[in-house]
Amino acid sequence: MKKLALALSVGTLLAAPVAAPALAQDKPVNLKVSLWIPAAHPLFPSTKAWTESMEKASGGTIKSTLFPAEQLGKAFDHYDMARDGIADVTFINPGYQPGRFPVIAVGQIPFTFANAAKGTAALDEWYRKYAAAEMKETKFCFAFMHSPGALHSRKKVVAPADVKGMKIRPAHSTIAELVTMLGGTNVQASAPEARDLLERGVADAITSPWGSMFLFGIEKSVKYHIDAPLYTTMFTYNINLRAYEGMSAAQKKVVDDHCTTQWAVKFATPWGEFEDAGIPRMKALADHEVYALTADQIGEWKKTIEPLRKNWSDGARKAGVDPDAATKELQASIAKHGAGF
Repeated sequence: MKKLALALSVGTLLAAPVAAPALAQDKPVNLKVSLWIPAAHPLFPSTKAWTESMEKASGGTIKSTLFPAEQLGKAFDHYDMARDGIADVTFINPGYQPGRFPVIAVGQIPFTFANAAKGTAALDEWYRKYAAAEMKETKFCFAFMHSPGALHSRKKVVAPADVKGMKIRPAHSTIAELVTMLGGTNVQASAPEARDLLERGVADAITSPWGSMFLFGIEKSVKYHIDAPLYTTMFTYNINLRAYEGMSAAQKKVVDDHCTTQWAVKFATPWGEFEDAGIPRMKALADHEVYALTADQIGEWKKTIEPLRKNWSDGARKAGVDPDAATKELQASIAKHGAGF
């Protein structure tokens, strides 16, 4: 037994150093990570912590350089930037490109998710089955969302009919579709560009989560705010395929271990808390009116969005996805995580 124990100890000592040199001998990688939000956004430190974790897990062979505030390209271009290698990792709002990502767009339908962290867990677990096909030109890493956003406007909006004739900056393609249905006009702009549109009167209202209103200085241009979780926006982190395939097996495993639902929730949680903190902050402004909707008014909004569900089903079907099966799977994931209304 003593000889066996000694042999095992020697074997352990001999085997222990093997894994570390394997990573240490890997070719160093420096990933260009592009985010269109500013460094002051809560997503920036989450991304920094994520890249630092990959660097540590890879024995220092996977390093990253972060480029916030559209330094490498416009927000609308971030999927193509990952595809084409302009950046190695990008922060993407699929809803900025109408019709291009029809499956993940289901999460953009109002009154689907009620919480950023729980919603992210439900969304990411569900979407992984479809991401490989819908985002096949890149390596999908994970999907997440911000806390439910609201409508912020120059005039008071209560009912869907109030939108008629308004010029609204939508958060994504589904909200743009709703604005058109209600007789409004869409004014397209990324979040960093929205303030200028409102200040110049090009837009009358914006759909946005609450904390971001202050981050981008948009609260100065609107006065009325619906205090109801009207919608959420889906986001993804994607990786350039050539950058990923060029890594060693050990490095790929590090990346894979950081492209999980657990990491998606780590991104969504602080961002959700940041956005939610904007609600009491907005209520504290003397010249602003933050108002709740009655049950009947919410019911009217929910009835209004039903055509959006049909349109999503049509888009998913054209993409080769069974919308009924996909909806049932999503509802099960939402129920599992307690992420719905």
